[in-house]
Amino acid sequence: MRNFHSEAHRMRGWGFPPGFPFGGPGGHGGPDFGPGGPFGHGGRGGRRGGRGTRLNVRPALLALLLERPMHGYEMIQELDSRTNGIWRPSPGSVYPTLQLLEDEGLIEATAEGGRKSYRLTADGRPEAETAAQNPPWASIGDDTMSQVQDFRDAAVGIMGALRQVGFNGTPEQRQKALEVLNETKRKLYAVLAESDSESE
Repeated sequence: MRNFHSEAHRMRGWGFPPGFPFGGPGGHGGPDFGPGGPFGHGGRGGRRGGRGTRLNVRPALLALLLERPMHGYEMIQELDSRTNGIWRPSPGSVYPTLQLLEDEGLIEATAEGGRKSYRLTADGRPEAETAAQNPPWASIGDDTMSQVQDFRDAAVGIMGALRQVGFNGTPEQRQKALEVLNETKRKLYAVLAESDSESE
């Protein structure tokens, strides 16, 4: 059986894949949803999860630019904020899309403070207006938003309990905590397996 401290070190950030929203981006203060979240949205190219759900970056960017000019990172932050951390598209999906929109003449870039700021052109406004009528982030419902917060709250509590056991527990208590964690992991995978079997 693996040592508790080596296991705890491995789980710093919890060993979840990028996209699990328990803290701020980059794992500040605990595990992190990062790009996407666990509810089938976001990720590289706007895709996350095994359900085939895709949020399209292109209409999202156009809808944002209909509101005001923005630079690329500001758009990423806006999408992260509007989806409560569920969808934070990566720079690798946002900036190539911005370049494509610029090549198509739908947006134009200007240099502001060492950054590129993007604004719609007259040619880009019709598509942006259409996108803004039903922006991709609107497909994320209030129930999902609430679940995200529930996941965060549960994870913060679990991390606190782990710290207490890790710092104050006896070797026997730490060993028992590892067994609980491993059993919990098995049960979580079992939940996914049941869900997959029901969808077939």
